[in-house]
Amino acid sequence: MQSRSTTVTRDRAQRDPSVEPLYRAKAPLRVSFAGGGTDVPPFPEREGGLVLSATINRYAHGTLRPRTDGRVKVESLDLGTALEYGAHERVAYDGNLDLVKAAIRRVSQLEEPRGIDLFLHTAAPPGSGLGASSALIVALTGLLANYHKLSLSNYEIAQLAWQVERVDLDLSGGLQDQYAATFGGFNFIEFGADRVLVNPLRIDPTTVLELESNLILCFTGATRAGDRIIEDQAARYEAQEPDALDGLRMQKELAMAMRDALLVGRLSEFGELLGVAWEHKRRLSPRISTPLIDEAYAEARAHGALGGKVTGAGGGGFMLFYCAPGKRHHVLARLLELGLTEAEFSFDQQGLRTWSYVEP
Repeated sequence: MQSRSTTVTRDRAQRDPSVEPLYRAKAPLRVSFAGGGTDVPPFPEREGGLVLSATINRYAHGTLRPRTDGRVKVESLDLGTALEYGAHERVAYDGNLDLVKAAIRRVSQLEEPRGIDLFLHTAAPPGSGLGASSALIVALTGLLANYHKLSLSNYEIAQLAWQVERVDLDLSGGLQDQYAATFGGFNFIEFGADRVLVNPLRIDPTTVLELESNLILCFTGATRAGDRIIEDQAARYEAQEPDALDGLRMQKELAMAMRDALLVGRLSEFGELLGVAWEHKRRLSPRISTPLIDEAYAEARAHGALGGKVTGAGGGGFMLFYCAPGKRHHVLARLLELGLTEAEFSFDQQGLRTWSYVEP
């Protein structure tokens, strides 16, 4: 297991064992380059999935402060909502912070529940295509594990986060986001019927810097909430529709090709393959693209982008473009004219981090 937890203690805590530290965690969001959809059941169980992704310096944050009254209080800074209940109370899933309730319940199965205050914040809205919801649950799972002194591996944390979303709450989606947020960095992730294997990629630092210099990440202003894109994609695969079948199988081939291009620094090839991956992803469901996405993609290509794609399931959210050297500013100017907003970023190589701190 990677070392991710640090405890900062000062003289005060050493003198007074009753002083509880403040517990914190952060997990990075991710951009997916190719393979998205092959991690969504039932495809990985039947044919095996492959995803190429990387985490970025936008995060889901969690802070935990112990309480002595046996109450649990949660505040979401993003949603502007809060809830409070007894630590031993079995609360209902009613649409109010259900992901948080389910994560707390999962960890409580491993350790006696206790009173806590939780403060949560994520740098992107749910459904925006950066894996924000999963990153938040990874951060919360790591935070609770650190507080309860549970020794969990990265695989175990990612699996718990996946169970919260896909099993406990029956939310549609794949497996990639939980593993990306937990492990961090550039990863080539394999999904099978009964296992997930995360293969970290050692990309040359100069290649990473050049990649950052030529990429644009921008927000369309809409999310995919309520579009049921993932369900539609899965149904088309179940029905053996040729476009859905071919599109998913090509995603696997493109994930391998793009991995190889990154490893040897062939970034122009990588950028062009990004566009090929998008064309095949659009075949999975007619709901994946929108008129704005189509226009943004066409205009970006016309102004110097070698390729681009929507970063998540589609229907809105963030778009990622790779630009030919010297063309990035032209592409960005046109995207801004269309009403998209830039999200500056760099790549994050560390994944989930947890720590605790006692004020001196």
